Amino acid sequence: MLYLAVSPREAQDAARYPCRLAYAAYRMGPENSLLRQSLPLSTQGGLLLLSDREAPPLPDPEALAAALERECLRRGFLGAVLDFETSPREDLRALARSLGDRFPRRRWPLYLPENYAVPGGTVLLNSAVSGGDLGQYLREGKQRWHQAALDLQRLRMDFPLPCPSGEGTPLSADELDTLLRKEPAVFFSQALCARYFTYRKGSETRFVLFDDATTLRRKLQIARESGLPDALCVYPEVQDLLPRLFPGK
Repeated sequence: MLYLAVSPREAQDAARYPCRLAYAAYRMGPENSLLRQSLPLSTQGGLLLLSDREAPPLPDPEALAAALERECLRRGFLGAVLDFETSPREDLRALARSLGDRFPRRRWPLYLPENYAVPGGTVLLNSAVSGGDLGQYLREGKQRWHQAALDLQRLRMDFPLPCPSGEGTPLSADELDTLLRKEPAVFFSQALCARYFTYRKGSETRFVLFDDATTLRRKLQIARESGLPDALCVYPEVQDLLPRLFPGK
């Protein structure tokens, strides 16, 4: 199952594709409150996606966990995603632990990042690897966490050569298109499951890794073969590729 993370205004367009939706419409407010953007009353099914952006301290994580459970029941959500991107906090860990206890009782999945892994949760493993072997990384992640899903991130990275740190610079879609218009020789990495090419920038050699519809489809296949049946991706990241991922839609 592929889930598309969407804002409320993106949901109608994304619903054309044979995916379930994760509604990026929730965040944390003062005094353990759950804040929600406007969602049509008809919104049912899919996942609740909770952001930690500008999240205040949680005096009572259990109270917020109970509110999230009630909201899932009210909306008929099938589970939740903890979209936590800031440095780990103990109050948010407590929230994750409470949800990891509550959700399995209702047979709801709880998708969360590795640094918030808890019993009862399903850990999201990032597909945008720039070294090693993607399949091995996913198999090892599955073995370590037991319950895991694919965080399907579209790769567009530019690296200097050599690159001792292994850290590249993200490219925008326009920046990548500009480089591709110069018609470099593009190759496919079996290990990374990504396209790549090199180019010169002054006296420097640069190395670019990127995804297209074919590599994303292959990454989904590798994830399934590695025991990760579910995947989550952000709708705007892959919007232009969805017609090729799902021909005829």
